[in-house]
Amino acid sequence: MRLLLALLLTALALVTACGDDQPANPALRAELLRMFKEDQEVRTLDAAQEDWARVERANTERTRQILDRHGWPGYALVGEDGAHAAWLLVQHADRDLDLQRRGLDLMRRAVEEGDADPSDLAYLVDRVRVAEGRPQVYGTQWETDPQGAWRPRTPIEDAANVDERRADSGLKPLREYLEELRSAQ
Repeated sequence: MRLLLALLLTALALVTACGDDQPANPALRAELLRMFKEDQEVRTLDAAQEDWARVERANTERTRQILDRHGWPGYALVGEDGAHAAWLLVQHADRDLDLQRRGLDLMRRAVEEGDADPSDLAYLVDRVRVAEGRPQVYGTQWETDPQGAWRPRTPIEDAANVDERRADSGLKPLREYLEELRSAQ
């Protein structure tokens, strides 16, 4: 629960900081931030499973519409916090792998153009690969076993070089990430 609280606080800090540049579509930014907030609230406030499913379905459908109309909502369109919110909504659309794959393709292009965060992309790459039953690239997707020990949800591809890939994406070394997971338990 402490991990969820820490993630929520970090997310809320990102939501409140848009940066100096005004996004091209402030209304879309505000909508993404609202959806982001609702997603985080339902995940961290012990909401009923049906509430969680309702929010996820609504957010997934609206995210699909946003991608259809705008492509990836990157920094220029919705600001850094809006782009991060869009990533989280795609990341959490676990009941719609096709949407996650589509978001991954769009986000990959946005990162190449400097319009999205490479560390967010790394998480989405792993999320999709785990859903497909494939090894992770960056080691971002973990779970606890029945004894409470952390383990990767799927193996990490070329684990000996994972920290190099993580650094290239702006992520801290895997050892530090695992220390954070353990300390938040």
